Amino acid sequence: MTTQATRTQPQPPGSRPERHRSPRFQALAARFGIPAAPGSAGFVAATSIDSIGTGLVLAFTVVYFVDTTNVGLARIGAVMTLARLLALPTSMTVGPMIDRFTARRTAAAGNLLSAGAYVGFLGARNVWTIGIVVFLVQVGHTTYWTSNGALIAVSAPPDARTRWFGFIHAVRNTGLGVGAALGALGLALGSVTGLRAIAIGDAISFLIAAALLSAWRPERTGQEADREDDTAPPQQEGAAGEDGRGVGYLTVLRDRRYGLLIAVNCTLVFAQMLIKILLAVYVVEALRRGAWIAGVLIVTATVQIALTQNAVTRWLEPFRRTRAVAAASVLDAAAFGLFALLYVAPGALVVAGLVLAMAVFTIGEEAGFPAMDSLSVSMAPARIRGRYLAVFQLSWTLGEVVAPGVLTLLLAAQAVAPMLFLLALSLLALPLVAALERASPSLRTETPGVL
Repeated sequence: MTTQATRTQPQPPGSRPERHRSPRFQALAARFGIPAAPGSAGFVAATSIDSIGTGLVLAFTVVYFVDTTNVGLARIGAVMTLARLLALPTSMTVGPMIDRFTARRTAAAGNLLSAGAYVGFLGARNVWTIGIVVFLVQVGHTTYWTSNGALIAVSAPPDARTRWFGFIHAVRNTGLGVGAALGALGLALGSVTGLRAIAIGDAISFLIAAALLSAWRPERTGQEADREDDTAPPQQEGAAGEDGRGVGYLTVLRDRRYGLLIAVNCTLVFAQMLIKILLAVYVVEALRRGAWIAGVLIVTATVQIALTQNAVTRWLEPFRRTRAVAAASVLDAAAFGLFALLYVAPGALVVAGLVLAMAVFTIGEEAGFPAMDSLSVSMAPARIRGRYLAVFQLSWTLGEVVAPGVLTLLLAAQAVAPMLFLLALSLLALPLVAALERASPSLRTETPGVL
């Protein structure tokens, strides 16, 4: 009788039945650092599709407009740069949207906008229409990735967020690699029809991602996640409504702790520009090696992240998140030191040195970004988390705008100068992390194993 009563006891309102997984599956997932994902399959699938779509477009955008329009290459490059500059304020607009409409709806809207933009590729014929569709693509992508941290905040408990960020980092890098490979395959077909098929395929993929996000219902609600988060500073009573209205970006700018976090993140952003901007030109111009070597190094790094990101995140769980970020900065500095030394190294050691330096740099990326992303979420007051994450995303966007000019200017002055600059910038992160810990007592008392 007692057993029957227990079985038929009503569930609390809003609760979901527990989903059981085999102990062997749970142990295997934990061993490889893969977080438990009850009810989050739609979110993970949407992230994978978004990443593949982004990798796909990175590989073919310029070639698409060159082959399907009569606009010259120089004008295409100029209007794409202008469109991306005009899209810079996107994250600042998205922040209040996250606070008011939820991250899930905002991210889905970003994917819908991206889908519409890729359909617009089919009608782009002149410099103005090219600028419009590139602008819309940039706005859509920024909207999604500004929302991503908040999506993890409502889907994962605080003690699992760093592992989740590591997992999503691996998913994103794998998706970008797959997308780039598919884009390269499409370009190899060498026909306008093939290029337009890629644009249509991209539009469909982002529609699917939007549908998955719209249907996804996190098992942890935002309120549950916020109640358990004690890293963010207390918010004055009555400072904002439930959706964050009444609070502006001045609140974020006055938060000295978060300003220190942004400063640390800027050093990591500049370091990450090694892959996007510096590596190929350094290998060719400074080390006098073939450009294909840089391509192999980037592919190898992508595979390394896909295979080892979850394990690295798991290995770092006994340490505080700030210490993981500091370790990443030390690894970055060591990698840039190795890259610089290769400029004067014997020729026979150059290729082996490049492989070693790239492996060290990739481990630094695996160590630093999940911890940094987790800190960016936990240090943001829950009711205006969208605005905080918008500023965090803006630090990425500004870094990607400023870094190409700075690094290429240094390269023109002296071949090894960019590597020495990035080495110094990585070391600068260490006193900044120490200052962040001094300003945030809760970060110094994190329980080992809780990231």
